[in-house]
Amino acid sequence: DAVNLVIDQKGGIAAVGRAAQLTLPLPIAGIMSAADGDFVAQQYQAIDEFAKETLGSTLTAPFMTLSFMALLVIPSLKLSDQGLFDVDAFQFA
Repeated sequence: DAVNLVIDQKGGIAAVGRAAQLTLPLPIAGIMSAADGDFVAQQYQAIDEFAKETLGSTLTAPFMTLSFMALLVIPSLKLSDQGLFDVDAFQFA
């Protein structure tokens, strides 16, 4: 569901729980917004807190972590269909 929300809003961040869903549209190249910076920061903080408090993420910055998973310059962690994989320890984190 979250992936479809991101597709529908032409880029951004989405989090979906059983009773709620939050989105942060980032329509400029799928990674930026023309909205007021304070508004975007508030929306990001809300979706970050939702991921931690409602969805149970224990990551300090869940969406930033996901954002960097595809970068080749970060070889130690990779994202798979089974979750976060620690390449150095060769186990799921």
